Amino acid sequence: MAATRLELNLMRLLSRCEALAAERRDPEEWRLEKYVAALEDMLRELKKQSSKPAPELLNEYSRKVDFLKGLLEAEKLSSSTEKALANQFLTPGRTPTTTKERTPATKTVHLQTKARCTGKMRSELLGTVCFGAAASLLLLYRLSPVAFSCLRGLASDEKQSAVELDAVLQHHQDMQEKLAEEMLSLARSLKNNTLAAQNVIKQDNQTLSHSLRMADQNFEKLKDESDRLEQHAKKSVNWLLWIMLIVVCFIFISMILFIRIFPKLK
Repeated sequence: MAATRLELNLMRLLSRCEALAAERRDPEEWRLEKYVAALEDMLRELKKQSSKPAPELLNEYSRKVDFLKGLLEAEKLSSSTEKALANQFLTPGRTPTTTKERTPATKTVHLQTKARCTGKMRSELLGTVCFGAAASLLLLYRLSPVAFSCLRGLASDEKQSAVELDAVLQHHQDMQEKLAEEMLSLARSLKNNTLAAQNVIKQDNQTLSHSLRMADQNFEKLKDESDRLEQHAKKSVNWLLWIMLIVVCFIFISMILFIRIFPKLK
C-alpha cells in the first residue's frame, strides 16, 4: 500500500530529527524538542486514519519517537551518571528511516550518546580524583622516591587492567547485540512460519468448505433422482396392473364365448 502524505511528512520530519540528534547541539537549542512534539501529533493522527500503515511499521515509528523523546529527557538531567543510566534504558529503532541509511540512525545516535556520557563520566571522575592524587603523589615523592616509583608501577598496572576491563565490557556488549539480533531473527522466522501455517490452514478450510458444498449438491441431486425413480416405478406398476386386468378380462370373455360356441358333447 502506498504511503499517504501524512506518513511521508512524518518520515521526513523523523529523518530531520535523527540528523539533529546526531549533531552536537547547544543547550539552548529548541528545534529538536519542537520537532519531536510535532512528530507525536503526526503519529497520533496517523494512527487515527483509515488507511494507516501496517502495525509493525506503526510500532517502529512509535519506537523512534519514544527514543527521541527519551533522549531529550535524558539530556535535561543534571549529572552525567543519571544521563548514562537514562540512556541505557532507551530503545533505538530497528530499521532505517530512509533508503539512504545502511544502519538505523537512532541506533547510531544511541551509541554516540552512550560514548559521550561515558566520556563525561570518566573526565569528571578523573578530574575529581586527580587533584587529590596529585597532592598525595607529590608528598610521597618528597618523602620516599622508591615508594613513588613502586606506585608508578602500580598505576601502570591499573591502567592496563582498565584497558582489559573495557575490552571485556565491549566484548560482552557485542555478544549482547549478537544475541539480540539472533533472537530477532528467530522471532522473524517464527512469524514467517506462523503465517505460512495460517495460509495452509486457510487453504485447507477453503478446500473442506468446497467439498462440503459439493457433497450437499450431490446429495440434493441424488434425492431428486431417487424421487424421479420412485415416481417412475409407481407409473410402471400402474401400467402393469392395467395390462394384467385387461388380459384377465380378455381370457374370461374368450372362455365364455368358447363355451357358447362349442356346446357340451352328448
